[in-house]
Amino acid sequence: MSPRAALKPVSPAASAAPDWRAQELLLLSQVIRGVGQSLAPAVVLREMLHLMSELLGLNRGRIVLADEGPNGVGGVGSPHGPVASRIHHAYGLTQDEVAKGRYGPGEGVTGRVLGTGQPAIVQDVDAEPAFLFRAVPRSRLPPQTVAFIALPIEVERRTIGVLACHRIRVRNRQLGDDVAILRILATLAGQMLQLQRLVAATTRGLQERNEQLTVALQSAAARYGIVGTAPPLLRAIGELERVASATASVLLLGESGTGKELFARALHLSSPRRDAPFIKVNCAAIPETLFESELFGHERGAFTGAQGERAGWFELADGGTIFLDEIGELPLQLQTKLLRTLQEGTIQRLGGKREKKIDVRLVAATHRDLEQEAARGHFRRDLFYRLYVIPIRLPSLRERPDDIPLLTLHFLSRANQAHQRNVNLTPEALTRLARHPWPGNIRELANLVERLVLLAEVPLVSEAAVHRLLHDGSPTLPQAVAAAAPGALVRDYWRADSHSAQALHEALVGAGGNQSRAAQALGLTARQFGYRLKKLQTG
Repeated sequence: MSPRAALKPVSPAASAAPDWRAQELLLLSQVIRGVGQSLAPAVVLREMLHLMSELLGLNRGRIVLADEGPNGVGGVGSPHGPVASRIHHAYGLTQDEVAKGRYGPGEGVTGRVLGTGQPAIVQDVDAEPAFLFRAVPRSRLPPQTVAFIALPIEVERRTIGVLACHRIRVRNRQLGDDVAILRILATLAGQMLQLQRLVAATTRGLQERNEQLTVALQSAAARYGIVGTAPPLLRAIGELERVASATASVLLLGESGTGKELFARALHLSSPRRDAPFIKVNCAAIPETLFESELFGHERGAFTGAQGERAGWFELADGGTIFLDEIGELPLQLQTKLLRTLQEGTIQRLGGKREKKIDVRLVAATHRDLEQEAARGHFRRDLFYRLYVIPIRLPSLRERPDDIPLLTLHFLSRANQAHQRNVNLTPEALTRLARHPWPGNIRELANLVERLVLLAEVPLVSEAAVHRLLHDGSPTLPQAVAAAAPGALVRDYWRADSHSAQALHEALVGAGGNQSRAAQALGLTARQFGYRLKKLQTG
């Protein structure tokens, strides 16, 4: 039951002496309640016009609004002068009557009120030459004398519209009381319309700002060779651009295959160091015995086989950027030396006795949770905090499904050029790729597209062909060996937890206990195999 039905208001037509004050209070309370329930002007204003008719007998109410100009509405105080207008909200009018309620500048009683900002009270519409009967023909009005009241609706001292209604002149209520309550309602309508305009203007401003930022970020992405427009990707690029000119270390977080090297290179290219060296080091691919020599260099005779001196990667990156990929694989003893290099800005070659000053910005990347690794004692906590100055999380491909078709076409074009092929995908095949979860992220997608190009027997690859090449679940040992065998087109990407303890054990037995050969059979590096084996043994 509606509030009006519960309160059982007295209709003016049902009683010779209604309590007008109570009706006014009920009207205002219901309108205010409507405002509290909905800020949509269309809902509240139509209900207000409804209550005007039901409770006060002010019938066929309408709200006429000025047409928007290039710089807002016209009206009083506007340099545009009088403007055209039309009915926007009404009660008691048919759709056809509302459509006919259009007025030229200063036309009729309504146009005059809008143009002058002055109220109009017509005691008898039949005796007023300016009354047009445009929306409602005279035949639709009661045969008695009909009055017409039109009050201006103002926003910031400008008339933006008109609140108007019909009134039977012979009735047991003072005309001044109707005008007084209509002034209150016109003020309330103005406030609601102003709020609507402010919200709309703010929304437009935010949309324009977002569009500008999106265009800027997209241009930045294109400049760095990063493909995609997904919000998480653009957010990561925005963070990258904001910290590009800083010197603090950056830690790229996210799953393997999300494009950390591309982001690291983008960070370097957008920084003041862009013309200096960019050195990439894959910590997972360096044997533990060579780590210190590779990173910091060595002097002649520092170890067996060191026939001459050699500059390490940090020294070669002097003035530029060094990217340490999979930094979680760095041995603990090297973590101490790396921390000292970051704190003091110096390096010391293996076997050397003097320190050398260097100016290098570090960008590190990992798919591991370094905070948990530090809690377990597998990673230095002080080094973790040193690296975690500027963390940037790269989104997985699952978080950017709309980018998959764009990335697929990008990799398709690249693979076609590289292998001198002309392979394309059907729309159904692209849709199938977009539905895949992609545990290996962008790297897996790129490898699959290249495999499609190399193995395609027809120029147009179907959905069925794509489905056959998509792998769901963990690889078996024969699959892994086949993927890593000589002549394999592309080695599949496997997640850190993709190989079971049994698969590792079988590979190790098959390789006669040689971890390097076992790792090769599974398509892993020796360090990756060792890490998985150690994790399973200690976990």
